[in-house]
Amino acid sequence: PLAGNARESWVRLVVGGCGVRKIEEEDLLSLKLPSRVCAGVPLEVKQPMMKAKPPLSPLFIQYALKAAEEALNDSGYKPETDQEKERTGVAIGSGIGNVEEIAQVTRTLDKRGIRRVSPYFIPSILVNMAAGHVSLSHDLRGPNHACSTACATGAHAIGDAFRLIRNGDADVMVAGGTEASIGPLSLAGFSQIRALSTKYNDSPEEASRPFDDGRDGFVIGEGAGIVVLESLSHAIERNAHVYAEITGYGLSGDAYHITAPSPCGRGATNCMRAALRDAEAPASRVGYINAHATSTPIGDVIEAAAIASVFSDPDAAPPHVSSS
Repeated sequence: PLAGNARESWVRLVVGGCGVRKIEEEDLLSLKLPSRVCAGVPLEVKQPMMKAKPPLSPLFIQYALKAAEEALNDSGYKPETDQEKERTGVAIGSGIGNVEEIAQVTRTLDKRGIRRVSPYFIPSILVNMAAGHVSLSHDLRGPNHACSTACATGAHAIGDAFRLIRNGDADVMVAGGTEASIGPLSLAGFSQIRALSTKYNDSPEEASRPFDDGRDGFVIGEGAGIVVLESLSHAIERNAHVYAEITGYGLSGDAYHITAPSPCGRGATNCMRAALRDAEAPASRVGYINAHATSTPIGDVIEAAAIASVFSDPDAAPPHVSSS
């Protein structure tokens, strides 16, 4: 939402830029939505992508292709041999994929019949097609994986890619998440479960306020975030620039409700502890937590309590917490 590429996004981020804006998309303005703010891809970046032809036309695929290309270029890695291509995979997930296409094609079917349904319809809505098209675009023949786990999708894709490398199934993985969720059906659905901020329609830069007393829901966003992961030995061999190391990964489920977290925070607590166990690291080593932080009145309280329960050592400096 800050810009059309990582470098410009970073420049805006470090000077305190805000990617939240008023909804300007014409197909949304007439809906009289209770929430009229979004963290959307800048329109000057988004609109040219909307002209892409099938099967590349879905925006969630466009976002993934652009971010993956940028990540690979930044990594300096381009597999050349068959062996290198077969040891390089893709793990890119999406929470809702191309849900707006389902609504549009349903209307077409109702009004104009089956013959007007595009043969590209099914490939355009499948979540795994983002990973598939990145693989096709760069001839990456290793593991090809997609997950769809709502807000955790991107983190799960990166964690799964980490495990594929650690287990010896790949040397390099292009991993992350992509979402094109700013559309009529998506916004209507999130509005009806009262998950979105509605108090700050006239001051969008104030709407996203996790853990704040004035919070009233999250700001819906879109875009893609992709990283290139590789084994340490592979990175050393090619003298790669290393930004960070993944040392542990944990997953859990609350088994409580379809949308609400368990009041005791057991899901988040178990997940953080699992990641620490996997990393063989004490909680005191953690200096920063990127939280879920939905900005909902209930969710933030539960997550804050879960963080406090895991990072409870009075002799250790508490980790910094924010959310992206």
